[in-house]
Amino acid sequence: MATNAKRALLLMNLGSPDSTEVKDVRRYLNQFLMDGRVIDIPYIVRALLVRGIIVPFRAPKSAEAYRSIWTDEGSPLIVLTKQLKEALQQDIEEPIEMAMRYGTPSPKEAYDALLKEHPSLEEVVLLPLYPHYAMSSYETAVEYAKEQHQEFGYRFKLSVIKPFYDDEAYISALAESIKPYIEKEYDHILFSYHGVPQRHIRKSDTTGCHCLKVENCCEVASPAHKECYRHQLVVTTKLVAEKLGIPKEKYSLSFQSRLGSGWLQPFTDKRLEAMPGEGIKKLLVACPAFISDCLETIEEIGEEGKETFLHAGGESFTLIPCLNVHPAWISTIEKWMEEIRSGKEEMILA
Repeated sequence: MATNAKRALLLMNLGSPDSTEVKDVRRYLNQFLMDGRVIDIPYIVRALLVRGIIVPFRAPKSAEAYRSIWTDEGSPLIVLTKQLKEALQQDIEEPIEMAMRYGTPSPKEAYDALLKEHPSLEEVVLLPLYPHYAMSSYETAVEYAKEQHQEFGYRFKLSVIKPFYDDEAYISALAESIKPYIEKEYDHILFSYHGVPQRHIRKSDTTGCHCLKVENCCEVASPAHKECYRHQLVVTTKLVAEKLGIPKEKYSLSFQSRLGSGWLQPFTDKRLEAMPGEGIKKLLVACPAFISDCLETIEEIGEEGKETFLHAGGESFTLIPCLNVHPAWISTIEKWMEEIRSGKEEMILA
């Protein structure tokens, strides 16, 4: 790694509480749920709802859930992001830092760490660890990184890697990570994505007249697809299934982690409950909305989801790990950086 690097890579993930103590989980949930791109209602109403109702009741339960997945090194999401950074740094010449949308380290802390070691830095390439565009994930991470870049007057250029839901190398990496699991006997593979309110899909529709309004809107070509979470995950699922040769009747998609009514359907928990009655006894579950395993994959799907499925009559339940530090995923990021280094900007957000 060059000591006078002109370009750096910044990995940005969701974040995690600092510990499993209720006070730390409460602080994290307040920051997360007070984000206007997550709960997009007027500030005063949001503050009353989040600080007065949701967080006081949810923090103790979330703390208990985090305790069930916490490792000796800390939060799985933080640990896995660090491991990704370390693995990439072995082969990528540019210095690498990590930042979180919520919690620590913040983008500012990452920028400062990079500049301390590389004061002549001219460009930071931001890689949001979200394959799909959603206002409550990719968009809020990018805007937060931009806000801190502008607020503190950093002189280096901030470039952003665009959503990579259909990128050939990403699809190949995702397929390669899933392949060993479908080589064994299974009845069905469920692609479970993080849910969002339907209003988020409509709000992100740049045309104002396509998403969730046109019949089979995800299949009908539209400029709206550039920022449509639902369309993009449909594409990811289809491309991976085709890459792996999975018959259409042996895979489906669903949405987890809902908070309230009016969210995208079908719901993962409802599908897990119903599948054994449909003859699906041996189930695989993949969670491609997440790059790093976290509370929503390990606890919500791997623990709660498994219990739901088996209690309903299922015989075997396998949670396929996220890409995490899979060699094919590391090679994908290395490929993108090599292209950027050579002047190609196909992966840079316009």
